[in-house]
Amino acid sequence: MNETDSLPTGLTGGVKTTPPAAVDIRQQYVVFSLDKQKYGVDIMAVREIRMMQQITLLPGAPVYVCGVINLRGSIVPVCDLRSRFANGRTEPVPGNAIVIVTIDRRPYGLIVDEVNDIVSIPAGDIAPVPEVQSGRANPLFKGLITMAQGMLIVLDLSHLLSAGSGDEVPPNGGAPPTGRAN
Repeated sequence: MNETDSLPTGLTGGVKTTPPAAVDIRQQYVVFSLDKQKYGVDIMAVREIRMMQQITLLPGAPVYVCGVINLRGSIVPVCDLRSRFANGRTEPVPGNAIVIVTIDRRPYGLIVDEVNDIVSIPAGDIAPVPEVQSGRANPLFKGLITMAQGMLIVLDLSHLLSAGSGDEVPPNGGAPPTGRAN
């Protein structure tokens, strides 16, 4: 008798001989509202969620960058998503939030009406954004997810602050250096 004779059926030498079950790859998204539309960002890019706070205006910044905030000593540019999506400007009201995300290893704030949920979606459930203008899809959006409550638009953070518009946000939102070494 050899050493594998006493192993449970399907195992030989500690290695499974049955094929592995299909892996259910899921992605998690932080869901927030802007007007009545739901958007999502990859949870791995979300650093924190903050209540709306005083934002310092930043002259010369792109129109959708409403200014900067001080986040524990770091200057963080804040993007008005409503303005970025060409839907006017956000008038801060109680309940608004700033979602702090990391884009290219730098923090940025996104003003949203409210944060709603965290969802886990199978990767295969994300549909591509349809081409609607000049035969191309909107580069600000990574995909669409159909949910019971309606469509969820997944943001492509890598294009959010540049999107080929020529008005990228510089590091620290263009604020002058603080003079402190990092």
